[in-house]
Parts: sequence; C-alpha cells; structure tokens
Amino acid sequence: MDYTYMTSNVCSQEISFHIEGNVITNVRFIGGCNGNLKAVSKLVDGMTIEQIEAKLKGNTCGRRPTSCADQLCIAIREAYESLNKK
Repeated sequence: MDYTYMTSNVCSQEISFHIEGNVITNVRFIGGCNGNLKAVSKLVDGMTIEQIEAKLKGNTCGRRPTSCADQLCIAIREAYESLNKK
C-alpha cells in the first residue's frame, strides 16, 4: 500500500512510502534538507518499522521537539496501524 503523511513542525511538508506488512520501501520526502533526506530514504529502504523506529524515533532537529526522521517514524507507525485495522 502506498501511504502519504503530512508532516508537522519540520521543514519537509510530506513523506510518502510503500508499506507491505511491516516493511517500508520507496520513501520520499517533499521539502526539507534534500541531501540528508535522500540518504535517510536510501538507508531505511527495505527495513521493518521496528528497525526504523529503533534507530530514528525521538530524533530532534535543533530546538524542535521532532525531526524529519522522527516524523517518518510517526508516519510508518500510523500507516501500519491503519493497514492492520482493515
């Protein structure tokens, strides 16, 4: 399933990805730090939700209480829970 998440309190505006079971692929960020977010996307491709959360959940950016990587964790968990409610 393809999923799109609208971020909050970060520079990127949107995160899209594909979720199959608990595996995440094709992560794309709209906006934000282009080079860094391309690298994050490549690094997490094919990882499980749990693996991504273990590495990135709670990461902050400057004085913000979140980051694009943390928002990715929120997005993938939301998608997974939504998928499993069906």
